[in-house]
Amino acid sequence: MGFMNRVKPFSLLMKPASAACNLRCEYCFYIDHLDYVKEGYKPIMSDTALEKMISSYMKIPLPEYNFGWQGGEPTILGLEFYKKVIELQKQYAPPNAIIGNAIQTNGTLIDQAMAEFFAENNFLLGVSLDGPKDNHNRFRLTESGNPTHEKVMRGIDFLRQAKAEFNILCLVNSDNVQKPKELYKYYKEKGFNFLQFIPCVEYDDKGNLTHYSITGEQWGEFLCDIFDLWYRKDTRGISIRHFDSVLNYLVKGQYTQCTMDRDCRQYFVVEYDGGIFPCDFFVEKELQLGNIEDTSWESALENSVYENFGKKKSQWNSLCDNCEWLELCHGDCQKMRGPDALSDTLSTLCAGWKMFYKHTIDRFETLAQLVREQE
Repeated sequence: MGFMNRVKPFSLLMKPASAACNLRCEYCFYIDHLDYVKEGYKPIMSDTALEKMISSYMKIPLPEYNFGWQGGEPTILGLEFYKKVIELQKQYAPPNAIIGNAIQTNGTLIDQAMAEFFAENNFLLGVSLDGPKDNHNRFRLTESGNPTHEKVMRGIDFLRQAKAEFNILCLVNSDNVQKPKELYKYYKEKGFNFLQFIPCVEYDDKGNLTHYSITGEQWGEFLCDIFDLWYRKDTRGISIRHFDSVLNYLVKGQYTQCTMDRDCRQYFVVEYDGGIFPCDFFVEKELQLGNIEDTSWESALENSVYENFGKKKSQWNSLCDNCEWLELCHGDCQKMRGPDALSDTLSTLCAGWKMFYKHTIDRFETLAQLVREQE
């Protein structure tokens, strides 16, 4: 059986402007990747690289083609860039192709024209919003140190007017982790019914958690409080990504988040210059799998570096072997396993995950049974 007939589906996560951004969020883990940018170059994906990436990806027979556009801030490239994306996708798409486009954005640069374009072309937007004004502005500032909450809300207003699909991504940090009830109430009152909560875990040069990071215990308490509020009367009205993922696994036995799976090979990162990497958190020279200019997707998928990276996920700490929650965690995201990345250290969030699943599993099982009956 040839490669084209047996390839496992994968998606692309593009960094068309690399780490370039109009904000300077204190906790940003990607801004250091501007060091990756070649000296003297602006980190902007060329038309040649864009076309090569889209055309080569769409030559592979896949059930669907998923493009994620991130940064940095991907909207700094402007509307014309994404018009070009749509043109190339239409040009190279096989018959009846299913194509998905998603953008992760800080929302501050979205205007009416951009919102209408994203709506017309079925883009899904993830907008970063860390809660009410005081919480959001704690770490999410402009390059000149000014607050951004008002600008984000303006961008969201444009998306709503255009009827564009969007969800809210909240980075749970040392500030807002203390206020789960306030955050949940705020999002609910604003009518934000699609939410993602992402734990902020970063380390300093000495291997210690930074002041904006959270501990495992804080993460567990936060998730338990959010779940209790959600379960009370919002299970049908509000979608929380991780909760949906747990239910999907209980009902279908499938993982919809790479952090829960036992292997880290679901997508490729493509940097602005065409460099291919295995993961958003591990855009490192020693893990580069090639460049779209001279590397086929077949070569990238079969690259031993990629294989070893993926398998590292299942090389968890020995204490995980007897953990009752192993099937829902598999040692957690490799980034969370301490400052010695790709190690078998216990996840920094281990205690939190245990607390959360112990607190919620019976109710998750009840919900899963309801889903089975409805289906």
